Amino acid sequence: MKLDEIRDNAGARKKRMRVGRGIGSGKGKTGGRGVKGQTSRTGVAIKGFEGGQMPLHRRLPKRGFNNIFRLDYNEVTLGRLQTAIDAGKLDAALPVNVAALVAAGVVRRPKAGVRVLGSGELKAKVTLEVAYATKSAVQAVEAAGGQVVILNPPKAEDEAV
Repeated sequence: MKLDEIRDNAGARKKRMRVGRGIGSGKGKTGGRGVKGQTSRTGVAIKGFEGGQMPLHRRLPKRGFNNIFRLDYNEVTLGRLQTAIDAGKLDAALPVNVAALVAAGVVRRPKAGVRVLGSGELKAKVTLEVAYATKSAVQAVEAAGGQVVILNPPKAEDEAV
């Protein structure tokens, strides 16, 4: 095989249908739009239109909202951390933070931070530097001899400005 012999499979690239180009094309005259009526004319975009009746998307009530300030955390379980340590991807002697988790492939990209969940078992003594950790996760890490450092702890209600 040579470079100049490389081709697509037959039928891999289909030519677009040229509409309204004569009777012989099979899509001539009305161009696949049928005969007369609103949709045969140009400039018609009827997506949610129901013939003048109130469309479904306007009949149904609006609910909820999207909070633009919501933080999206990477959630990591203790079991997932232990498997990464066992595989040699994470070094238990160094502090485990977002950068270390991304480098180890435990987390794909650093979002707003890491949230550690207590499911799974942790045997290694590690120092976790995370944005948030559940109570069960903190207890399990401290039981294994490690510690959890919470970055940017939430403010108390009386301290808020």
